[in-house]
Amino acid sequence: MAYNFNVKKITSLTDERISKYISYNEKQLAHIYEPQLGVFICESAKVIKRALKAGYKVESFLIEENYLCEDSTSEAVKEVQEVLKEVQDETSVQIFSASKEVLSRIKGYVVTRGMLCIMRRKNLPEFENLIADNRRIVVLESVVNPTNIGSVFRSAAALGIDSIVLTNDSCDPLYKRSARVSMGTVFQIPWTFIPKEGYIDKFHELGYKVVALALKEESKDITDPIFAQQEKLAIIMGNEGNGISQDSLEKCDYVIKIPMYHGVDSLNVAAASAVAFWELRVK
Repeated sequence: MAYNFNVKKITSLTDERISKYISYNEKQLAHIYEPQLGVFICESAKVIKRALKAGYKVESFLIEENYLCEDSTSEAVKEVQEVLKEVQDETSVQIFSASKEVLSRIKGYVVTRGMLCIMRRKNLPEFENLIADNRRIVVLESVVNPTNIGSVFRSAAALGIDSIVLTNDSCDPLYKRSARVSMGTVFQIPWTFIPKEGYIDKFHELGYKVVALALKEESKDITDPIFAQQEKLAIIMGNEGNGISQDSLEKCDYVIKIPMYHGVDSLNVAAASAVAFWELRVK
């Protein structure tokens, strides 16, 4: 495969040309071009391909030089080359390459499968536009663990959720761990942030019934058919440590729970989401 790129060799992580990969944290990258939208780091060819399909634009790649070998029969190498083929006509894209020895000094490099990418952020949809024609929406209230965010997105994509709304104190789904754990489904499921204050009222105004997944004395069994029969349902998942706020619980139409056995009284957000999405799917 012939590339239309001028691949620039990197021999040290102190090279200023790759500073965005090395010297900035993810929050800084998100705001790096203010007032314009910032960037984020995407890892692995599989995840990058899903981002490209969703319309995200590439600024640069950082690739292990072994993955640029055109004669390789490795599936991982082929995936990298497929990504490069998709953007070969984008003249502004820069490609940097380095040896495995150099790149291995990047924290977490082992999970990148030889390819990192800086991508430009896109404007998020307005809340009302996002959920206009939806039937099943997930609300992540104050969920700050990027692994859990990624797991919820992956379950949502697999189990028929239309979109995800995050309160603005939740973790950014475009953080690289979230995107990686989601297997790129953060680029497939539409999502946006919303202020935490008064968000349940907005769902009610748009005709949604709101259920909160929480272990409370008044919680109803999630298997009750009344929930899955709802035409428009918003499903709230809470913070890993503190759960769903009392204010939100009081405003919900229902508080529901997953029946459990052997004295187990809770599941983490990732596990609970998969069960809940399956049980509450449109039937």
